[in-house]
Amino acid sequence: MTSDIRHYWRNYIGGLWVDGSSGETIVVENPATAEPIAEVARAVAADVDRAVAAARSAFASRVMLDMPPAERGRLMFEVARQLSTMADEIAEIECLDNGKTLASGRNEVALTVRYLQYYGGMADKLEGRQIPLGPGVVDYTVHAPFGVSAQIVPWNGPLPVGARSVCCALVTGNTVVLKSPEDSPLSLFKLAEACERAGVPPGAVNILCGYGHDAGAALAAHRDIDHIVFTGSVDTGKRVLRAAAERVIPCVMELGGKSAAIVHADADLERAAKNAARGIFVHAGQICSAASRVIVHRSIHEEFVDRMTREARERSVGPGIDGCAMGPLISQRQLARVEQLCKLGVQEGAVLATGGARVAGRRGHFMAPTVFRDVRPDMRIAQEEFFGPVVVVIPFDTPDEAIAIANGTDYGLAAVVFTRDLALAHWTADRLVAGQVYVNDWWVGGVETPFGGTKRSGYGREKGQEALLGYVQTKNVGIRL
Repeated sequence: MTSDIRHYWRNYIGGLWVDGSSGETIVVENPATAEPIAEVARAVAADVDRAVAAARSAFASRVMLDMPPAERGRLMFEVARQLSTMADEIAEIECLDNGKTLASGRNEVALTVRYLQYYGGMADKLEGRQIPLGPGVVDYTVHAPFGVSAQIVPWNGPLPVGARSVCCALVTGNTVVLKSPEDSPLSLFKLAEACERAGVPPGAVNILCGYGHDAGAALAAHRDIDHIVFTGSVDTGKRVLRAAAERVIPCVMELGGKSAAIVHADADLERAAKNAARGIFVHAGQICSAASRVIVHRSIHEEFVDRMTREARERSVGPGIDGCAMGPLISQRQLARVEQLCKLGVQEGAVLATGGARVAGRRGHFMAPTVFRDVRPDMRIAQEEFFGPVVVVIPFDTPDEAIAIANGTDYGLAAVVFTRDLALAHWTADRLVAGQVYVNDWWVGGVETPFGGTKRSGYGREKGQEALLGYVQTKNVGIRL
């Protein structure tokens, strides 16, 4: 175990740090070494009950709702300040329990602080409206919180994804029970620590770690929650939605993608290749909006594949703590899945330009940056999400064909178009079925821009002002004078 990380972590429930009711623990592994680095108290259904009860009590006492909106905002600023004091520790944690590079770990903290500040500034700006109904009547709307928000956070970006959901819930008057991911839970405990130090009322935020099949399932199906925020796989999302349907409660769902980049013949190829490489190889492709498909005009296909292959081969792969450009996959399970899909791609007739297997001689879960060429749109590797550093390159002849290929999966999270022709860029963006479309750069946007999916990529929006609307319901008040 490393001396820089606490060896044992407790759950945060009702303003207290507590052991799991079963006395069991979950071992957290460093994916770069396949060695244990810490243990966390394992939450089971009884702990979920305790956390939901704490959140319900806090909501019933109106500790957040009766707090003036401006004060809720100031509270989020203080959480951000407290989190900033832990930046170096959190960056190291992100390297060691998540596989990120040290630079990415620092960026995660900065992004989280930005979320807290952004929504803290929005706390007193979510306004209703007055509706004119004629003499003798006053009618207006208010944004009412749902109540207890159950949040299930993914392992690939737990801190910023968890913090933005917690923040949106709190500034709108809800209370929260958040299940952190068992594969990389530690940074979210630092968020709980920041909330505690900042003076967030006990029970308003509860953060626990348990396995999806028991703690996650118990939280999604709990009879005393009012709202669910989920980020994860489509299959798990379906189970969450079935549980929500039993109680008819609203959900915000972000379920991954198979995002496409369209590279037209007039594109800046160097820019397109570097952007696509960044889009797929950052965090070893373990990002829901990763650039996993590149659809390239046939006239530039060979040159683009050469450039993309070079980008892949030039990336250093190893522990992020050592300054390598690309770290490991999160687990042996995930590495085996990505490798198996690569083997399937070869069996389907796709050609490996580079990569396709784990990095030999490493103890950790390292996958080589991988580029497939000669891929048909109907191949499984062009349809299924790898969640790894694997990109497939597909040729096209006409803009309409490019659109058909890009839209031809079950997903619709993100897409990008590379072209120097502004009219063609708009034409393409209008026809792409995706929650966000970028032009000439991957991940254009920021905290201020709404993010979410279409089709099987989910619904609801996170980030931006629009995200707050997923945490409130409209209440109408009509008064006969």
